[in-house]
Amino acid sequence: MRSDQDAVPVDATDPVAQAERAWALLLDQSDAIADGITLTLFERDLDLYDRVGPELRVDVRESTRLHIRRGLEVLSGHQRPGNETAIDVWRETGRRRARQGVPLELVLNAYMLGARVLWEALVARAGTGEGRLVDDRVLLAAGKTVWSNLDIQNGVLIEAYRREATRLQRQDLQRQQSVLDGLLEGRGADPEFAEEARAALGIGPDDAVACVVALYDESPDTLGPAEDRLDRLGVVARWHVRSGAYFGLLAGPLPDESGLVELFAPYSGGRMGVASCPEGIAGFATAFQLATRAAETLPRGGRGVVGVSDRLPEVLLAGSPQVAPLLVAQTLGPLLAQPEAQSRTLVDTLAALLRHDGSPTHAAEELYCHRNTVIYRLKQIEQLTGRSLSDPRDKLLLELALMARGV
Repeated sequence: MRSDQDAVPVDATDPVAQAERAWALLLDQSDAIADGITLTLFERDLDLYDRVGPELRVDVRESTRLHIRRGLEVLSGHQRPGNETAIDVWRETGRRRARQGVPLELVLNAYMLGARVLWEALVARAGTGEGRLVDDRVLLAAGKTVWSNLDIQNGVLIEAYRREATRLQRQDLQRQQSVLDGLLEGRGADPEFAEEARAALGIGPDDAVACVVALYDESPDTLGPAEDRLDRLGVVARWHVRSGAYFGLLAGPLPDESGLVELFAPYSGGRMGVASCPEGIAGFATAFQLATRAAETLPRGGRGVVGVSDRLPEVLLAGSPQVAPLLVAQTLGPLLAQPEAQSRTLVDTLAALLRHDGSPTHAAEELYCHRNTVIYRLKQIEQLTGRSLSDPRDKLLLELALMARGV
């Protein structure tokens, strides 16, 4: 009894037509071939399938059956009108595997395995029954067809996979940025939002957290090398831009504040501040404010990295913009009211004295003048300001005033 395939006349001189006839011999084995491929994939990539779960196993089995069926229909010239085309199947598989998180390399390896198993099945069939009519020349033509189709499959799948992966990455980034905005609004203490932050950022409410803020007065430089160092330390870094500040939420096995300053120092492209966050993400909004203020204590247009702990007086002044002018006026006002040259000399002398704990001798060495000259200027300063460097409170006020002036 002749099958419908046997009834179709085949041009014995046409290798393409003969190759299609050869592939048609496997149509009735489609599901069996697919199941064999599926079992091989499960054994080879056991870790992946155990990690993702049984849903992926079911999907891969059904998808492999569909791929082999559509592939054989294409190879044999028996594609049926109205069926989903092979290209549609490849494209949808690429998108779905990207959503499932299956590495692209494993998907391409599965396609390679499928092509090889199909070819081996055809060679095996060529030695039995109707397959004995398939000679080596036809097998060669059939082999060229299946490997040529594999190139097309890979091209379609890679494009679909990468498009979907890019779309998902963009979605993830938008979600991360939305969560970071929420943390800056102080929502980290909300348990529900904390769980959302865990899902979006991979950072738990009890994880050690720090904030780094970069204020770029011009265009930002890349922090790529610093991020590489963080990766090697196992530190998670999530970055965003807010109100002209490029900031990062750091979590994991963090160095202390001074260690973070040291880590970022070689790569600062502007003014940068670092603040630890003992309260975790619940206190991230505060850490962001402190790190920003620490960065603002550096001269505009300069470069450097400072930690909040090392700049607490400056941060206090930066956080009280109304207090700083009053402090300067109440302490340094009489000095600043002198003629410019005298005012500059007295302020410089005061700064040197404070750096050397009130010692005229050491201040004189820094200023390259005689010790008696410094003592004379000190008397002028104390007379004009009404403050004494021997009084701890007066000394503190003068130091803070000089900080407010940026001296």
